[in-house]
Amino acid sequence: MDENTRYQVLRNDEEQYSLWPADIEVPAGWHSVGKEGTEAECSAYVDEVWTDMRPKSLRERMENTRA
Repeated sequence: MDENTRYQVLRNDEEQYSLWPADIEVPAGWHSVGKEGTEAECSAYVDEVWTDMRPKSLRERMENTRA
């Protein structure tokens, strides 16, 4: 990653996030969330929205065992 590269924020079905170069095709299993910018801007966005690092399936399983 370098300062001149534009990135986009991706999210998969497990609601995990990743930064990806904006000019490269999004890999299978990932979807753009619509945020693009520098590495720092995209990282700040991910830090803001990804507050629970557990995969979605684990969160759901844990919630179901409490019920």
